[in-house]
Amino acid sequence: MMRGMYSAISGLKTHQIALDVTANDLSNVNTVGYKSARTTFKDSLSQIQRSGTSSSAGVGGGNTAQVGLGTQLGSIDNVMVNGAFQATGRPLDVAIAGEGWIRVGTVGAPTAGNPTAGVPAPPTGVEYTRAGNFTQNDAGYLITQDGAYVVGSTSAAGTAGGQPCYLNIPAGATDVAIAPDGAVSFVPPAGYTQPAALPPIANGRAVVGYMTLAKFANESGLERSNANRWRSTGASGQETTGTPGIDGLGQSIGGTLEMSNVDLATEFTDMITAQRGFQANSRVISTADEMLNDLVNIKR
Repeated sequence: MMRGMYSAISGLKTHQIALDVTANDLSNVNTVGYKSARTTFKDSLSQIQRSGTSSSAGVGGGNTAQVGLGTQLGSIDNVMVNGAFQATGRPLDVAIAGEGWIRVGTVGAPTAGNPTAGVPAPPTGVEYTRAGNFTQNDAGYLITQDGAYVVGSTSAAGTAGGQPCYLNIPAGATDVAIAPDGAVSFVPPAGYTQPAALPPIANGRAVVGYMTLAKFANESGLERSNANRWRSTGASGQETTGTPGIDGLGQSIGGTLEMSNVDLATEFTDMITAQRGFQANSRVISTADEMLNDLVNIKR
């Protein structure tokens, strides 16, 4: 009976974790670029009552008899499928159609007016996001909503063919757009001089640089950071970088956002399953308690 109680306690704990994961997914149902998670369980230790034996003369043998000792958390898997796209018409919004994570930097603040100043080569402090609701800071640099710089390249070939840079849109620029190849361009203001490291002005538009993307051998191994950002781990492997549309990376879609990939039907089903599993394990504890009470009251 005590063994059954402890097994049920382990079930309570793991189902509570499952509910916590589901609750977090539901709370992020409208978070831009959010990736949902799923919980799996695995059985815990088993106590052998009788070992298995092979057959012999006159004896047919027998199977192992074991009593399980509960469950434990198996994994919390990141579900990396794309969320739905939503057209916003906002020029600094961008979604990635296909593979790839937008690279953002949290260190090495650039110097105003110099697109490559303050950017380590290669950049350090780089994290990754699918949330493309970008904005500009007071110096004109393209940043995330919490202030991380969007890491770009001076060449459409990515960091292999260009220098890493942050993306600066000067004051007075008009008609800002993000192209499918990640180029951030605009109609330059009067007196604007294009830095030598960047492509020359063509057709009346200046390209301030190209967004860079990263992909991983195991993107499910990425670790959640905060503010819609992720960081690489030993499980994810090293990043392979490039610009949109290069080497299997997805294309960038300007004026569009990738929304959360949380499936409400799945989450509510998981919530009901966790609730019923928790309830069933609670009943086991209550039943074991009643049996212990009957045992104590055998002698009155």
